[in-house]
Amino acid sequence: MEPEFIQKAFENTLKELGFENFVNKIRFEQPRNEQFGDIATNIALLIGKEKKENPRKIAEDITSKLSFDPNLIDKISVDGPGFINIKLSNLFFTQELERMFNLGENYGKSSKGSNRKVNVEYVSANPTGLLHLGHGRNACIGDSIANLYQWLGYDVTREYYFNNAGRQMQILARSIYARYRQLLGEEEFPFPEDGYFGDYIKDIAKEIAEKFGDQYKVETAENLEFFKKYGENWCFEKIRSTLEKLNIRHDLFFNEDTLYSTGKINEVIDILKQKGLVYQKDGALWLAFTKLGLTEDRVIVKSSGEPTYRLPDIAYHRDKFERGFDLIVDILGSDHIATVPDVIAGLGALGYDTSKVKVVFHQFVTLTENGEQVKMSKRSGRSYTLDELISEVGPDVVRFFFLMRNVSSHLEFDLGLAREQSEKNPVYYLQYAYARICSIFDTAKERGIEFNFEANTTCLEHPQELNLIKVQRRFPEVIEIAAEKFEPQILADYLYDLATAFHTFYHNCRIIGSEEPILSARFKLAKVTQTILKNGLTILGVSAPTRM
Repeated sequence: MEPEFIQKAFENTLKELGFENFVNKIRFEQPRNEQFGDIATNIALLIGKEKKENPRKIAEDITSKLSFDPNLIDKISVDGPGFINIKLSNLFFTQELERMFNLGENYGKSSKGSNRKVNVEYVSANPTGLLHLGHGRNACIGDSIANLYQWLGYDVTREYYFNNAGRQMQILARSIYARYRQLLGEEEFPFPEDGYFGDYIKDIAKEIAEKFGDQYKVETAENLEFFKKYGENWCFEKIRSTLEKLNIRHDLFFNEDTLYSTGKINEVIDILKQKGLVYQKDGALWLAFTKLGLTEDRVIVKSSGEPTYRLPDIAYHRDKFERGFDLIVDILGSDHIATVPDVIAGLGALGYDTSKVKVVFHQFVTLTENGEQVKMSKRSGRSYTLDELISEVGPDVVRFFFLMRNVSSHLEFDLGLAREQSEKNPVYYLQYAYARICSIFDTAKERGIEFNFEANTTCLEHPQELNLIKVQRRFPEVIEIAAEKFEPQILADYLYDLATAFHTFYHNCRIIGSEEPILSARFKLAKVTQTILKNGLTILGVSAPTRM
């Protein structure tokens, strides 16, 4: 993250040299080799290429004209074919420490999203069963993305699409009903071939049998509706309970039924008809996706009168647009990749700016232990549910492990590592760093050690002190990049770097036992680290315990 005064100096110099057209092309980065300094830019190479002039000569002209406060810069050099490298002074970094410290708990927050609304939809599991590990990854990714945008000042709505319409709900009802009849003594009562076979169906049926006896034994439309509603409520309460264990709560549960009851499905059909994009064929209603640039048309209403999932999905996202969101983020499993283009095309046909829709696809989760895949829970003897995984390793580990790999990468959840209560476990490593800092402050208080947070920090010169400040400075930029890329993993990786930098600093630089002004300066350095760790873990939904 380049300081503003450096950006301004380069802009003014380019204008002075007649390169004003390149001002918007200035980019800074951190050199891979620290020997080259703290900030580098290739702007001279870009100018040289376009102007067909010697880039090194251009770089030398730029550096000769740059005007900085000399107390903030140690060295400016031109290296290689024309890279400009800048080494910042110790004074600059200690001033940065003061700035970060003064921001306190607000460090890393931004007003970038002020007056902008973002909708993040995640989980959205059908109320037909318990949450599995894929749902868990979806939940943790979505919630952390929502947190990132909230941290950047956006007005965030966390949404769950409650899909209680369609054929799967009828299958749920018949599955529970079959188990119910079997519990009433009809062991041979046929179970639907496409039914839900999980043990939870037996649990629901048993609960109904114990509460109502054979009251619903006769197979009628009314009784099947009872089983459907009972099963829906039972499953959804389990889903909400599991999410609450992960500290995940939604602002809005959007019920798919409302798309039908309020006529929004028919509105979409009517608009698409007016645009000449809907036609009938083989008794079904088709949407002419080929007119929208896709390879084939699709059925949106079956000959039975039942809409395919594309139609309510288009109507649902139209509703999001009508609610005035500036950004619409969907968190979906990779099994949805093929269907999303159809929904996006449909929204575009309705006249909406589809660039506002960002779809984050996450890959699936595999449990492993000792390098081998684990399919069954030792506790229940069944396939792991998300609830069982939380019970086994704790919500903090579940959340962090689901987030610590790239969203688009297949995730191997290492149970052995997750159970570790040592620094091998990345969650423990981060929490231990936070707890260690808390312990330092507690020890100082117990020993009556006084330090002054108003003290000057210019005495900090040790390489590990300065390195820690450099890592601390990256925090706001990391939040922005993680949000823009929809990758909470970027923040998780950064926190690990921060914890490592602190542990290294702590082992090389005594805090308690050092003399003033070093004592107070190092306490201030520890305080900023503590704040960033707490803020970062909070964004990821992981607790920051004061003791381990």
